[in-house]
Parts: sequence; C-alpha cells; structure tokens
Amino acid sequence: MKLSELLAGHDYEVLQGDPETEITAGTSIDAHRVSPGSLFIAVPGHRGGGPESVGPALARGAVAMLVDGGTSDLPRSVRVPAGGVCLVRVPDTRMAAAITSSRYYGEPGRQMDMVAVTGTNGKTSVSYMVESMLRIAEGARVGVIGTAGSRIGDELIPMPRSALTTPESPDFQYLLGCMRDRGVGSVVLEATSMGLLTNRVDHSFIDVGVFTNLTQDHLDDHGTMENYRDAKLRLFQGLCRRAVVNADDPVGTRIPAMMPGAVSTYALDAEADYWATDLTMDALGTHFTLHHADQKYPAMIPLPGRFSVANALATLATCHLLGHDLEGLVAALEQMPPIPGRFERFETPSGTSVIVDYAHSPDSLDKVLTTIRGFAPAQVITVFGCGGDRDNTKRARMGEIAGRLSDLCVLTSDNPRGEDPEMIMDEITPGLTATGTPFERVADRRRAISRALAVADRHDIVLIAGKGSEPYQIVGERLLPFSDMATVRELAAPTR
Repeated sequence: MKLSELLAGHDYEVLQGDPETEITAGTSIDAHRVSPGSLFIAVPGHRGGGPESVGPALARGAVAMLVDGGTSDLPRSVRVPAGGVCLVRVPDTRMAAAITSSRYYGEPGRQMDMVAVTGTNGKTSVSYMVESMLRIAEGARVGVIGTAGSRIGDELIPMPRSALTTPESPDFQYLLGCMRDRGVGSVVLEATSMGLLTNRVDHSFIDVGVFTNLTQDHLDDHGTMENYRDAKLRLFQGLCRRAVVNADDPVGTRIPAMMPGAVSTYALDAEADYWATDLTMDALGTHFTLHHADQKYPAMIPLPGRFSVANALATLATCHLLGHDLEGLVAALEQMPPIPGRFERFETPSGTSVIVDYAHSPDSLDKVLTTIRGFAPAQVITVFGCGGDRDNTKRARMGEIAGRLSDLCVLTSDNPRGEDPEMIMDEITPGLTATGTPFERVADRRRAISRALAVADRHDIVLIAGKGSEPYQIVGERLLPFSDMATVRELAAPTR
C-alpha cells in the first residue's frame, strides 16, 4: 500500500522523497523490528524507537519514515540519504501509528465485533467471560488480547515477548488482521489506561466499550487519580459506538452524559439496565437474580464474590448488546470455565485450598480477601508483595488490608523490576505491623509459597496474590519464567 494511502485525510508534510512509496513490510515503532519495505514511525520517548532510532531503522531497510511534529530536528548524527527514502512529518506520531497500521492491515476492526474493557479491576475476568459466553452460547470464534497474551481459543498468536497488556498499535493492528484472516467474528481486548492514553487502540472501530471501576493504581504513570480517570474515560470519547458501564462506580455515572443514548448500565447496589439481587454465595460460586427490562432470570456463576457477579453483569450486558439471546447467555454463565489466575483454585493432597489471584491493588486485594473470609472454614494465609517501579503509596495500605483480613501473611517479592525487593517489603511492613497479624518476610517467591504451604493445615486457605496467570517474574529488565499456580502444583506434588 502506498504511504499516501496510509496517510489519506491525515495532516502531513513531506520533507523529502515520494509519498507514493509502496509500504510492503508493515509498520513499526521499534527500529530493531524494521525489515526491508517497512514504514518506521519515530515516536518520541519510546524505548527502541524515537528520532534517535532513525539511523538503525534506515540500516534495516525502512523505505519511509514518519517523524513527530514536536521534533524540530533529527539528531545531528542521523543522516537520511536524499532520494529513495520518504521522510514525512506528522502532528502526532502515536496517532499516525494507529491510523497507518490499521489501514495497512485493511482496517480489520471494521470486519469483526470489537469489545474493549477498561477499568482498574476486572478487565481480564470480563474479557475471558465474554469470550467464554460467546463460545458456549453461540459456538462463536473469539479472539482475546490482554494480560495473558493474544489468542484465538487455545491457540496463541506468536508475538515478541512483552509485558504490555495492550500492545502498541502496529502490533495490535497486526493481531486484529491475523484474527480476521482466521475467521474470528468477535474480539475482546483489555484497554489499559496507558494503552488508551498513547493511542494504541485508536482507529479500531470498537463496538462496545466496557467500564468496570476506578480505584487507586498506576499513579506512577499518571501522577494523580484525576489523570488516571481521564485516561480511562478516553475510551468513551469517540473510540466506541456503545458502552456498558458500572453504575455503582462514581466514575461510571459520568459516562452516560458523554455518550447520550448509547450507554447500558449494570449494578449491584442500585437499579440499572442490568442489575442483580438475592445474592447467595459459597465456595463454589454465587447464585443471584438478574433483572432486565422488567424480566427476572435466575442465574449462577461458578465463582464466589460480589465482584464476580459484577463482572458477570458486565459480560451479560455486553454480549446482549452484540445481539445474543439473553436467556442463552444466562444459561452459558453457569458453564463458565475457570479463569486462569483469577480466583483460580487448587487443593493440595493434604486438604489445603490454594487460591491464585491477580489482586495487586488495594481494592482488588480487599475484595478477594473479604470474599475468602466469607466462606473460609479455618485460617487464611496470604502470600503477597508489591510491584517495583510502580505506585509506592499503595504499599503500606496493602499491608494493612492483608493483615486485617488474614490470620498469617508471608510477605514476598512480586515483580521487583528495578527496585530492591527488601526495600519494597520495608514499605509494606508498617501497614502489616499496625494490624498485629503475624507475618514472615521471604523475598524469594518460590520459597515464600513453599513456606505458606508448609504451615497451612487441612481446611486452611492460602491466597497467593499479585501475579495471577503471569508466566514470568520481572527482575530488572528480564522476564524470568515463573508461574504461581505451576509452582503450587509442583510443591504440592507427592514426593516419590
């Protein structure tokens, strides 16, 4: 496709070369992934990209380049040879990356039902539930893009290893193109605050945007809760046609005014378009009554907790908006398979119940532990830590929550990234100490899990919180293989 076609309708200034240049090898914002025939987009501040990466991108065969309107000059060491390479300046390279990447792959979002889920907690759960619901109720072929990677059913789509939940726009549009070409009818994606703020899902033609909730997290990226909120709300400012929002959340109540006539609400604590009453819970799940359009539907989800019902309501509303029969969806809800790393359960040979959950914010940890306390027959032992190079203001608060709702805590390392795990635990400790609950510090996560299993008795519940289904631990800049559930299964296996 010609560069001029990729940029049609978008402001740009040709600095040199021919905008009729054919782009034959895709788009990239990472210089090391450029191949002959690529369009390289120099995004300021992007690691592996930016103006300083123009030289390496040229060396790898880029035939055209976009530079940002905020970039007055390329680094003096960079020389773009006259002729051959087309150099274009655009007002915003991140916006241009989304548009050009989408067009290069034929605007695949237009050809599938697109669902984007945003919020502090529940993104992964709702994504999995929407996928499962459509597959069980309709036999649909669904693509998922999120924390656990990108897949169609059980088939992973190979991509460079990354810790990004919402991929950068060239990768995102490539994935959508792959899914369309493999017969996918619906795609559900996790839209993170940074993914929305940096235009990664722009030009994706999202049919339904879902808002779950907003609680403290990611202040290291956004600085204030107001900035964090505004990044989430960007999904509902022209990026989606319709919305499903949590009416129990104060931020959710703002969205109907932003999209008049295009919002469906769900709630537990108030009447809404989809709302639940009569919740009864045990360790195996939650029964409730679904209300919609003056009709009542007895429903059950095989997950305990109010938060699980809230996620179920979001899922039912979303799938219903996509045109699927509500009675069939309610029936499918009861058959929902376990969600990896989200209240994922395992029982050891000695009778200890283990729950692995992604809870890594104060609100999510509080909700998971409160739910467990509601059915725990004996002690609750919590293994947890906090991520490094992330909002450190939540650390003591998470310590207080864990201590208040547990009988014993084992404090450990999460994803320390560039921080010293011992220093992170130092910042969690005051919150734990204030509760008077006994705790141990074991920085090595495998040893911490082993210790919790060793002290747990029959009928105790061990919660391992923070990483969920993540298959790695981030230490420095390395992604080291590590799975909480795989570790539990290995440690609990009978010795021969």
